[in-house]
Amino acid sequence: MNRFDVISTEQMSPRQREVAAAITSGPRGALKGPFLALIHNPELADKVQALGEHLRFGTGLAQRLLEVAVLVTARRWSCQYEWHAHARLAREAGLNEQIIEAIAVQARPASMDDDEALIHDFAHQTVWQGVPSDASFDRWPRATARPWRWT
Repeated sequence: MNRFDVISTEQMSPRQREVAAAITSGPRGALKGPFLALIHNPELADKVQALGEHLRFGTGLAQRLLEVAVLVTARRWSCQYEWHAHARLAREAGLNEQIIEAIAVQARPASMDDDEALIHDFAHQTVWQGVPSDASFDRWPRATARPWRWT
């Protein structure tokens, strides 16, 4: 049983069809997961999709590093859909299975390279404590393809 009715394309308003088309023609390729519920509010779906697309595809992080952050966050909030979807994506991106398994049980993976450890620690501190440590924050630019700092 779904909490939200799945809306067929024929049942969608013109704005819902416009947003659904933008989502399916982008890197996601389909209207699925949380967007099945979000499409009920097309303005919200459009904004969440744009933010999510940037975070997932526009950060400059290597895919395996991005998946570390997503998995840590999904596990913290017990988001089963995100966990299962992104565990698969992490494997496809070449993330070591031992890292995925450790995150699954809320343990710090033992066998990470420097960038994986940085992303793991930054994400873990942020989602569990609300803020990354100064040490993690100061190390952050090194792991990105486009070094930057928040100001």
